[in-house]
Parts: sequence; structure tokens; C-alpha cells
Amino acid sequence: MREIQFREAIAEAMSEEMRLDNSVFLMGEEVAEYNGAYKASKGMLDEFGSKRVIDTPISEGGFSGIGIGAAMNGLRPIIEFMTFNFSLVAIDQIINNAAKMKQMSGGQFNIPIVFRGPTGSAGQLGATHSQSFDNWYANCPGLKVVVPSNPYDAKGLLKSSIRDNNPVIFMESEQMYGDKGSVPMEEYLIPIGLGNIIQEGSQVTIVSYGKMLKRVLAANSRLIESGISIEVIDLRSLRPIDYELIIQSVKKTNRLIIVEESWPLGAISSEITYAIQKHAFDYLDAPIVRICSADTPMAYSPTLVDAFLPSEDQIINKVQEVLYL
Repeated sequence: MREIQFREAIAEAMSEEMRLDNSVFLMGEEVAEYNGAYKASKGMLDEFGSKRVIDTPISEGGFSGIGIGAAMNGLRPIIEFMTFNFSLVAIDQIINNAAKMKQMSGGQFNIPIVFRGPTGSAGQLGATHSQSFDNWYANCPGLKVVVPSNPYDAKGLLKSSIRDNNPVIFMESEQMYGDKGSVPMEEYLIPIGLGNIIQEGSQVTIVSYGKMLKRVLAANSRLIESGISIEVIDLRSLRPIDYELIIQSVKKTNRLIIVEESWPLGAISSEITYAIQKHAFDYLDAPIVRICSADTPMAYSPTLVDAFLPSEDQIINKVQEVLYL
């Protein structure tokens, strides 16, 4: 099986779906002439032309609204945000139109649209360009929210998202576009809403998603050396969440740690904590632990960036804490 970059997996998923379905098109800032801000649409303008790979003005509210209108009229738009920090300019379109239109129209309009682009921090980008809105969008009924952690999942989940008749928020990471992973040549799909056990273990369940999963796996490599057995779950989808996968894992390991990049109040980890205490409380041998980013806007200083984000050391310390080591 070949290895390709995350950005290449994204481009392949979009291109394959555009070849299969003429109603699919890509629109966003720098997606065409520049091959994408992160080269995730490289070569697509040459293949599909300017009517299906469309450069837009810097107007997220405008081109998001155009995409929603196109979806109402039978097309399947992919709207790329240069960063989901900029999606705040379009959040009224996403929340009040894309997410609600099917219900408000009594089922007359499906909105088969994908909003995709990088989320979260990417180094020294300051407070307004380093935010994770995963939990914000996951809070809204009518949307599906997908956050892949590797090239294989990115391609399979994006293809499923493009084919879905509901609006999908598809969140990537600027710091993962160069990551390589095994991706088959043949077509495959990954259903939205199914988590994945990355590694089986017996002592502690760790749930994460997106680029934070890389820190979990790095911490796990060190924990293995200490003889500690961790079960690692990649959520992949934040709406819907694969609750049953987590519940069954906790019933086996009796301990749960959730790692995410979002701020702690109202986080995805808060929702999972509630679900586990409701459905698997009697199986817990230690309190559930959440590891989130600091409850503050991210600073520019590299030292403060490191202090803001969940770290390998934090994960290891919390594993030891729930095991009472």
C-alpha cells in the first residue's frame, strides 16, 4: 500500500468525488490558481476548470451563503475555509441556514454541503488564529462534525461527507497536512459516526481525535516502556459520537481519560464524561479525567503555546493518577 500526505488524501477524495458526480464543486479562498493555501487542492483547477474549482473573495459569509444556496438547488458544494477561525464570519450562514434548512422547510430541502479546512492551533499564530471550535459546531443539531487524525481516515471520511445529504463540518489541521500514512489505491468509504480503536489495552481508555491523537500516541509509546496497557480510541466523528465504543472500552479498562484541544467549558470531553457516568458509572475505578487546552486565549510566545496545549507529560501524569501510581 502506498504512503501519501494528508493533503494529498484530501485532494484525492475531492477529485474522485468530482469525477463521479458533476454536481460536486470546490469553492474558497486560493483553492484554484494557488492550488490551495495548504496545497490541498493541488492540480484540481487544471483537471476540472474554473467553473468547478472556484477562487473567492475574502468573504466567508458571502461564499458560504452561495454554497448553501447551491446545495438547495441540487449541487454538492465543498466550501474551504483557510482556517475555521475565519468561519466565525460565516457562522450565521452555517448555523441558521445550513443546519436548519431541512427542518424549517419541512424536509423540502436537503443541504448536501461540506465546510472543510484547518482548525485549532498551528504554532505562533496568536489568539485569533489558534482556536478550536469543534465543540461549538458539534453542539448544533442539523450538522455532522468530522475530525480525522490521519490520511487514511481523512480520505474515507471526506468521501462519505461529500456524499452525505446533510451539512458536514470537516475539520483538519494545518500541522498535519504533511503527515504521511498508508492509503489504498482502490475506493473506500468510512461511515460518519464510527470511532476507531487505534490500540487495544486493558488498564486505561484514552479517547481523543484530530492532531491531539498524535500526542496521545507519543505518550503511549513511553507508557508501554513502563508496562502500562492503554486502549486508545480515535473518535473521528464528534456529531454523531460513537458512545457505545467508549462505553464498552471503559467497561473493560475501568478508567477513562479524554484529551482534546478545545477549551474545557462545554467541551466534547464534558459530554463524554456525562455519558460514561450515566451508562458505565459502576465500572469506573477512578474519576474520569479530562485534558483540555488552557482556559485562556492562546498567546504568541512559543513557551506559552506549549503551556496552553495538552502535552505528553500531562497525559502520562494523568494515566499514573488514575492508576494510583
